[in-house]
Amino acid sequence: MKKTIFVFSALIVALLILFQLSKYAYWSGDISIEIIIAIIAVIFFFIGIYINKKSLRNKENVDPAINLKKVEELGISQREYEVLVEISRGLSNREIAESLFVSESTIKTHVSNLLVKLNAKRRTQAIQRAKDLQILGI
Repeated sequence: MKKTIFVFSALIVALLILFQLSKYAYWSGDISIEIIIAIIAVIFFFIGIYINKKSLRNKENVDPAINLKKVEELGISQREYEVLVEISRGLSNREIAESLFVSESTIKTHVSNLLVKLNAKRRTQAIQRAKDLQILGI
């Protein structure tokens, strides 16, 4: 965490220095405003790529401990668990049915069974309950 704060602080300081240098170059007449804007845009582009790669790498390293015993205790089948994961991704019944190659009515049945097994009234409650029980790796 401290390393991240240090990196972003250094990045902000470097950008402030860049802005000051570009302002000085513009006022002295050495460089046009279009070139300054292009340089700053390219720098922000590479900063965005760096931050994106850093965030994707952190997501890959996260290995959530899923409580498989609790899944078995609740009687959640493999297919119901797949549906639960898809629900947690925010997909609709139709989208889940397309991704799992089953009918929409089958997904509705699985969702209904999940709501009963997780003692929830809505999909959002089911997701929250699954997170609390540590059976969902989010």
